[in-house]
Amino acid sequence: MRDEATADRATPRPNLAAVAALAGVSASTASLAFSGAGPVSDATKARVLAAAQTLDYAGPDPRARSLRRGRSGIVGVVIEDRLSDAFRDPMNIAMLDGITDETGSAGLALLLLTDTGAATDIAVAPMDAVVLIGCSTRLDQSVVTLRQRGIPIVAIEAAHMTDVVAIDLDNRPATRRGAEHLRDLGHTRVALVTLPLEPGHGRGPLTPEREAASSAFTATERILGARDVFPRIGGLVAAGSLIEEGELAGMALLDTPDRPTAVIAQSDLLAVGVIRAAERLGLTVPGDLSVVGFDGARIDGLAPHELTTLRQPAVEKGRAAGRAILASLAGEPALHAEFASELHIGTTTGPAPR
Repeated sequence: MRDEATADRATPRPNLAAVAALAGVSASTASLAFSGAGPVSDATKARVLAAAQTLDYAGPDPRARSLRRGRSGIVGVVIEDRLSDAFRDPMNIAMLDGITDETGSAGLALLLLTDTGAATDIAVAPMDAVVLIGCSTRLDQSVVTLRQRGIPIVAIEAAHMTDVVAIDLDNRPATRRGAEHLRDLGHTRVALVTLPLEPGHGRGPLTPEREAASSAFTATERILGARDVFPRIGGLVAAGSLIEEGELAGMALLDTPDRPTAVIAQSDLLAVGVIRAAERLGLTVPGDLSVVGFDGARIDGLAPHELTTLRQPAVEKGRAAGRAILASLAGEPALHAEFASELHIGTTTGPAPR
């Protein structure tokens, strides 16, 4: 065994120069044959690959290529929620799909990070660009550090920041349209079930103090959209975009004598939870309670209802972020993008009960 190990150490690993020599081409031609990035004929490429197979050479070391290019080949994606919760939200999955649709073809990998106490990691992680998804204003200092490092930044649904490419969604106008739909149906007692407003993701009443201290851009914009129609609207803050959280909020809102006749939930998952709470309490939807969601996600277990919701183009938002990243890395202008949501009227809204 010792002799075999010594022999293995004595045998040099095959390298690109050896492959080029065996194929009868230059090292640069062999490199282009592997990368597919240059004018190499099919016959030459086949000869290089055959030589590589003979020498048991798997290809250039990607770490060395990264060092030469001064890049890691990694795009950081920062998500506000804990990853265990984030992957339960179909909107996060859809946006990640959109990002990888664009960046995957360029050979870039994604590094998932959260902003829950990991600002230092975000500032020092090895990555060529960053996409922030629905992140709070607590990341302001990290954004400054990333800009100092010269790392391109794209933010999906965030307050506009200098030198950060914005991918916007019409959260406030869209929620306003949903609220107007309820108003047109005669509803005046309307409540909100919101997404988390602060890093701790605590649930509880939507108070003016809590709203003023909110660091959640998307949730705040959607609150303002509802207030454009119902200025005195109140409600509850959920601890996450989860069906269970919607059900807890629904039970608290509906198990009272002065319950609302309609609820605006800031996600479809929360809306489904509110509907389950109504059913547990013996209320009919939409006869006793109308419910509006936000997202347009496919959710199992909603039948026989068809949710009235604001359908957002989540995959397209991700693709726009991916295109902006590729443009920035290529030294080209990265374009801001704006997306609109569509009000889809389903079976969960109806006239206000008398």
